[in-house]
Amino acid sequence: MLGGCVSTAVAVVKAPFQVAGWTADKLTTSQSEADEKRGRKERKLDEERAKQERKDEKAARKAARGD
Repeated sequence: MLGGCVSTAVAVVKAPFQVAGWTADKLTTSQSEADEKRGRKERKLDEERAKQERKDEKAARKAARGD
C-alpha cells in the first residue's frame, strides 16, 4: 500500500521538471532542425529562381521572334 503512495509522490515531484523539459524542447530549435529549415528555404528560392529564368527565357524568345 505504501508503494502506491511513493510512486504518486514521485510523479508529483517529477511533473514540474517534465513540463519544463517539454516546454524547452518546444521553444528551442535543434541544429538539425535549423539545417532542415535552411535547406527547405534554399530549395524553394532555387525553384523560384529557375521558374523566373524560364519565364525570362520564354519572353526573350518571344521578343526575338517579334511577337
